[in-house]
Amino acid sequence: MVVIKTQNLTKNFGDVVAVDDVSLEIEEGECFGLLGPNGAGKTSLIRMITAVSPSTNGEIWVLDSDLQSHSRQVKAVLGVVPQVDNLDPDLTVLQNLLTFARYFDIPKVEAHRRSMEVLRLFQLEDRCKSRIRELSGGMRRRLLVARGLINSPRVMVLDEPTIGLDPQAKYLVWHKLTELKSQGVTQLLCTQNMEEASALCDRVAIMHQGRIMSLDAPAKLISRYVGEVVWEIELNSEERDKTINGLESHGLDFEVVGDKIHIFHVKDDELTSGVLDWRKAMRRAATLEDVFFRLTGRSLAE
Repeated sequence: MVVIKTQNLTKNFGDVVAVDDVSLEIEEGECFGLLGPNGAGKTSLIRMITAVSPSTNGEIWVLDSDLQSHSRQVKAVLGVVPQVDNLDPDLTVLQNLLTFARYFDIPKVEAHRRSMEVLRLFQLEDRCKSRIRELSGGMRRRLLVARGLINSPRVMVLDEPTIGLDPQAKYLVWHKLTELKSQGVTQLLCTQNMEEASALCDRVAIMHQGRIMSLDAPAKLISRYVGEVVWEIELNSEERDKTINGLESHGLDFEVVGDKIHIFHVKDDELTSGVLDWRKAMRRAATLEDVFFRLTGRSLAE
C-alpha cells in the first residue's frame, strides 16, 4: 500500500525553484530517506507533505487522502519531528507533551499516560518536571522525537532527528525508530547522515537542486554508482597526470579528490594491468557517502 504519494510536486520561492517536479511513492511500513546537501529541497518537500507550506504545483496524497482537501485528517495521523527546536521553554517537559496532545483532542488522562510512556521510551521520565531550558541539547532532541509519538501516528516525518546527538543518544533514537518500523509505522526520514540512512532506510532518494537524482535501496545505489569497493591512491604532482591519463586510456571509472584519486568498479583483471601500482592504493568498502558525492558533487552550495 502506498502511504505517501507526490505527483509533479513543485515549490517556488519567487524565482527560486526549491522543489522541482518531484514524484515519489512511499510504501506502508518502510523507512524512506531523503538525502541531499543544504539547499537541495528536502525540508521544503517535507513542509509540503506535512501541510505546513502549500505547494506551487502538483499533488500530494497521504493514506489515499488528498492533502489539499483533507489536511486536518492527514495531520491527525502524522507524527512530525522538526529540525528546528520549537519546544516551549516556559513549560516543563511533561507540560510540553500535554499541551501538544491537546491539538489531537486526546483526553487528559490518556494524554498523561502517553506522555509518560514516550518519556520512558527515550529515558527522560526523570526529567518530566524539568523546564526545557534545563535540558541539554541532546535531551531536547530526544524530547522532540518523543513528542512526535504522542498521537500514536501511522506515519512519522523526521527532519534531521539525531542532529547534534552524542553517539549513545543517537543509537537510542535509531533503536526506537527501528522498533517503530517493526510495528508498522511508516517513516519519512530527512537526513545528511549517510550512516544513519544506510542503517535505517529501506530506500533513499538523493536530492540535488530540487530534483531527485536517484532513488533505490542504499545497497543498490552503492553497487550502481561506485561498486562494492573503492580504491584510493595518493600521488605526487609528477605521478598524477600520468596516472590520470592511464586510467582514462583503460576506461576506468575514477574521480580526482584533491591530491587523491578514487577508482570505482574495478574488476579483478584490472588489478593486474599496468595502469598503476595497485600496491600503493588503499582498498576500502564503498559507502552511501561515495554515491552522495558522485551525484551531488563536492563543492559547497547554499
